[in-house]
Amino acid sequence: MTDRSTDPTTDLGTDLAAVAAGLDAEDPLAGYRDRFLPADGVVAYLDGNSLGRPLQATAERMERFVRADWGTRLIRGWDEGWVDRPRSLGDRIGAAALGAAPGQVVVADSTTVLLYKLARAAVDHQAAAGRREIVVDTDNFPTDRYVLEGIAAERGAVLRWITSDPASGVTPEQVAAAVGPDTALVLLSHVAYRSGFLADAPAITRTAHDAGALVLWDLSHSVGSVPVRLDAWGADLAVGCGYKYLNGGPGAPAFGYLAARHTTTLRQPITGWFGHRAPFAMGPGHEPAPDVRALLSGTPPVLASVPLECGVELLEQAGIDAVRAKSVRLTGFALDLADTLLAPHGVTVASPRDPDRRGGHVTLRREDLAQVNARLWERGVIPDFRAPDGIRIGLAPLSTSFAEVLAGMTAFAEEVAR
Repeated sequence: MTDRSTDPTTDLGTDLAAVAAGLDAEDPLAGYRDRFLPADGVVAYLDGNSLGRPLQATAERMERFVRADWGTRLIRGWDEGWVDRPRSLGDRIGAAALGAAPGQVVVADSTTVLLYKLARAAVDHQAAAGRREIVVDTDNFPTDRYVLEGIAAERGAVLRWITSDPASGVTPEQVAAAVGPDTALVLLSHVAYRSGFLADAPAITRTAHDAGALVLWDLSHSVGSVPVRLDAWGADLAVGCGYKYLNGGPGAPAFGYLAARHTTTLRQPITGWFGHRAPFAMGPGHEPAPDVRALLSGTPPVLASVPLECGVELLEQAGIDAVRAKSVRLTGFALDLADTLLAPHGVTVASPRDPDRRGGHVTLRREDLAQVNARLWERGVIPDFRAPDGIRIGLAPLSTSFAEVLAGMTAFAEEVAR
C-alpha cells in the first residue's frame, strides 16, 4: 500500500470493506493479532497508544511465574535471575526498540519517578557549571511539566517555555532559539501525546548539545511504535512507559536510559539500596553502582515485569521496522477515512499528514467529541478523548487490523452525523 495520507483528496472508492480486506490480506504482521486475548463486546480497540492489549502468553506466563518461579523457588529466585532482571530486560528493550547498546537501560519504577530521577540528575550536574535553565514545551505531557516545575522549585532553576503548536510540535528552530549558555537540560517528547507529531530528535539533540545542554527524551508514545536510535542521536537520557505499545499492562514498570558516558558523572537523587555498588553488603553509606544500575532505588518490580517481558518478546519477533511500516499504513488509512467519512461533518485533523512527522496515533477534532467518545464506548468502539476537543485514534500495529479501523471510523462517522 502506498501512503495516501499526504493526499487527502484520494478517493477510497465506495467499497471500503473491500479496501480494508485487501490491506489486511497484504499485511505481513496480520498473524500477530491472534496472539492477543479476545475482548468480548469490543468492536474496535483504538486506544493502543494509552493501554496495549494483553497477550495470551502473558496470562499463561503470569500463572506459571506465580506457581513455579515464585511459588516453588521462593526467595531463591533472587539468586536465579531476579536481581539482574532490571538490566537484562532493559537491554532487550534497548536492542529491540531504542537503538541502545547493552548496559544503558534499566526497567524500574513508574515513568514519573524515572523522569524525576533523570531530570534531577541532569540539573544537579549542570548546576556545577552555572547552568540553571530547563527548556520544556507548553504542550508536553502534564507529568513532564509538573515534574520539571517541582525540580525548578527544589533546585532554584528557571523554566524556559517553548510555546508549541499542538498540531505541528516542537521544531529544531524553536529549540535553537530557546537554548543558550545557561541551559542545563532540554526535555521534550519524541512523539507528542496530543497530536502524534514526531519530533526531529537527531537535529534537536545536536542543537542542544551545541549549546552545552543535556537532552532528556520522553519516549512514552514512541517505544514499540516508532524506531528510536538513542545511541546514534547522541542522546543523554531517555524515559518511557511499558504499558502502551509494549503491552506491559496497566501500571507496568517504565524504563530509563542513561548514556554510558554519563554513568559515573550523573547522580540520581533517590539513593536506595538496589542502586548501591554492592546492595547485599548492607554497609554504611551509599556507594552508587558504577553503571546504569545506579538508577535503581528500591526492590525491582519483578512480578510486574513479566507482562512487559512478553510484550518485548513479541516486538523482537516482529521487528520495529516492520511495526513502523504497518503503523504508517494504519494511520494513513485512518486519515483517508477521516477525510472521506468525517470531514463532511466538520471533523478536522490535528495530526501531521506527512508520515515522516507522524507517530502512531491520529487526533481528530470537533467541539463535541467528549460526548461522541462516550457514545462510541457504549458501542464497543474504544478511542480516547483529550481535552479540549480531540479524539485520538491509537493504532497498535501488532494487534490492530485495517478492518477494525474501518469499523471504528464508520461508527465514529455515524455518531458525528447524528
